[in-house]
Amino acid sequence: MKTLVLSTAALALTAGLALAGSHSVVRMGTEGAYPPYNFINDAGEVDGFERELGDELCARAELTCEWVTNEWDSIIPNLVSGNYDTIIAGMSITAERDEVIDFTQNYTQPDPSAYLVAAGNEGLDVKGAVIAAQTGTIQAAFVSEMGATLVEFATPDETVAAVRSGEADAVLADAAYLGPIAGENADVALLDQSELIGGGVGIGVRESDGELKAKFDAAIQSMKDDGSINALIAKWEVGEQF
Repeated sequence: MKTLVLSTAALALTAGLALAGSHSVVRMGTEGAYPPYNFINDAGEVDGFERELGDELCARAELTCEWVTNEWDSIIPNLVSGNYDTIIAGMSITAERDEVIDFTQNYTQPDPSAYLVAAGNEGLDVKGAVIAAQTGTIQAAFVSEMGATLVEFATPDETVAAVRSGEADAVLADAAYLGPIAGENADVALLDQSELIGGGVGIGVRESDGELKAKFDAAIQSMKDDGSINALIAKWEVGEQF
């Protein structure tokens, strides 16, 4: 683990030096598969809460945004190696991730994680269940630590499909993601039980990019101060307001 952290730190330093002093154009890395935070719309463009937020943050920081999509399971390594300059992808701030990259202040509060089950299975005891979660998420780590049987999938859609097929008893994911699925489909439902995990969602940057982090921190704070970030949180229904 130490070797991995040192190697990724070295890559981050190299990428940061290459980009130092030249952040007029910022490549915003996102997954594009986790509505309402981020998704690809019918026009083939990145859309959602984080697209609207990211564009406003870049405007306030006097930066131009270019949006890049990347699969979740390689989103941190590809930031470190310089494929893009930020991660803005519903990524919760955790101590483990903070060993490899840096984070801005949070732009959402910790979002409760919910359990989605097949309709009729609302009495499920999750401690003895098979729980699906997306690979590399705080929910996957939580399930592993709670002692339930964890099955991991590369995409959020695959976790829901696992419940529908019977491969898993439940999915654990952000309530903002699972709520609309339960509300629009009669074959699945949410448990009353929820979990509060993580320290909120922030923008991930390379540890060498302190100047870029400071610009985004200031922009996020200005949106908190004038209430505009709360308006976006309410519009996209991504949790509690500040």
